[in-house]
Amino acid sequence: MKLKKVTTALLTAALTATTILAAGCGDSGSADGKKDLKVFIFADDSTKEVYQGMIDKYVKEHSDTIGSIKLQTTPKDEYVTTLKGMMTSGDMPDVLYMEPQSVADYVNNGYLASLTELMKDSDVTTDGIYENVLDFYRYDKDSKTQGEGDLYGLPKDYSVFAYAYNKDLFDEAGIDYPDPENPYTYEEFVEVCKKLTKDTDGDGEIDQWGAGFADTLMLYPLVWSNGGSFLSDDYKTVTIDTPEFKEAVQKYVDLTLEYEVTPSVDQDTSLGVYQRWIAGQEAFYGCGTWEIAAMNDDATFAYDYNLTGYPTLSTGVSYANLGSVGFCVSDASKNKQEALDLISYLSTDLDGQKIVSGIDGNKSVQLPTIKDYAENDFVKAVEDGEVDYPSNIQIYLNYMNGTDKYQGRMPEYSYTPNPEWLTPFWDGLTTAKRGDVTVDEFIAKVQPQMQEYLDTAWENAQ
Repeated sequence: MKLKKVTTALLTAALTATTILAAGCGDSGSADGKKDLKVFIFADDSTKEVYQGMIDKYVKEHSDTIGSIKLQTTPKDEYVTTLKGMMTSGDMPDVLYMEPQSVADYVNNGYLASLTELMKDSDVTTDGIYENVLDFYRYDKDSKTQGEGDLYGLPKDYSVFAYAYNKDLFDEAGIDYPDPENPYTYEEFVEVCKKLTKDTDGDGEIDQWGAGFADTLMLYPLVWSNGGSFLSDDYKTVTIDTPEFKEAVQKYVDLTLEYEVTPSVDQDTSLGVYQRWIAGQEAFYGCGTWEIAAMNDDATFAYDYNLTGYPTLSTGVSYANLGSVGFCVSDASKNKQEALDLISYLSTDLDGQKIVSGIDGNKSVQLPTIKDYAENDFVKAVEDGEVDYPSNIQIYLNYMNGTDKYQGRMPEYSYTPNPEWLTPFWDGLTTAKRGDVTVDEFIAKVQPQMQEYLDTAWENAQ
């Protein structure tokens, strides 16, 4: 796998201050000579609980060399801002999260240590890890090419944003569950959603919908399934004005305006997609691999659920978003080898993967990163009931590996200098979903704006 040159401008201001590297990562050792580490990640409550337990276990098992490991977490939407503050103050963590599209800039500005170099003096290995995920974190500084060169991160996960359905709502409506072997066509999906969209309390207002849609995640599957794409193959041209793309957007908008099987824009504003799913008001919901622990917690989600595929359009193939975030070592860390050993435990170590996948502790916040283990022992554990996980786990694996009916893709912004070129699109999509403008009018307006943003991003990246 060879990725295109990828950079991001999200942290440009912070990344220019390379002189702060000399400040190091704060206290790096205890009075007794043991090493102290700081870890900074974004996490929901379930993920934080799992990782805190893993870190406590790791400190106890390495008490001869490790004094303490401080775990600091923040919501994802606050992570970049907080990290920029750490950079500015010179108080970088030893271990931090990094998304693939950010690797190039962090490396170019001296913030990430080469794991390839550190691993030369270590027993840490990446044998057995999903190879295409490792490539997300490779970068060649000389050729400015991502997907090649040294490794700068170990994958925390290989995530899939698949589709979940509320089995209880299907049971109440007397509808057969979706067939995991054969994803719905768009037309089949509409008919099922119509039957699941109801006024349950008889007050004349719909209060249960077939599906909920978070635009920035849910439109991609329909676009890709219809043979469309936001960008050209070289990621330099905005291609939302193609017939395939327009048709997919129209189908998406129709679910709200014509069929009314999903909440309106105003209804989504008053109560979000996730909140309606948790409340049992939506039959379908986009569910990431990282959300399984929360979904399996009765106090969070009081319904039975399983996984299925997204509906298909002209290609007949169901598509889903893929993603990843990686554990990296700060180049400012005074304890790089200890930090490498820790992230190996959190990312590539079998015992660690048993914990994060839920085989040990029964709180799954991700699929294992070890391919053979994920697709054999872990699947068998799910089938045998040894781990609490949706029985249709193969849906996730189908998207990850690709089949004739299932394909997974990284969103196009993963291969551009920054995602800001998408802002006009997402800001304007609500006007089409409200019916204020037609899809053609919407696309004609935002396409040149998006292209201008994208051109600027690539020019600034050179």
